Amino acid sequence: MKLIPEHILQNIPNLYETEDIKDPICQVKLFTPDADWTWYVIEYSKENKDICYGLVKGLETELGYFSLKELEKIKGSFGLPIERDFSFKPIKLSKVKEKL
Repeated sequence: MKLIPEHILQNIPNLYETEDIKDPICQVKLFTPDADWTWYVIEYSKENKDICYGLVKGLETELGYFSLKELEKIKGSFGLPIERDFSFKPIKLSKVKEKL
């Protein structure tokens, strides 16, 4: 994956692994530098190596599934691709929601 290196993907919980955890950890932050969209990855499918589950902040803020392959194709209003926030440290979902 271009957006998230393999060594980071290996440490993200597999899909459904955190479903019983009330306040899971957001592992990775992806964002559009020229639009107001952000994706916080909580889980990643180690089986298909594409689908993630996490918090998406766009027109609305909601938990859901998204495809890394699709995100890699998206360009913002100025043609900039989605990027990974290199300064982001894993943080509880509740803390991310407080900052939104």
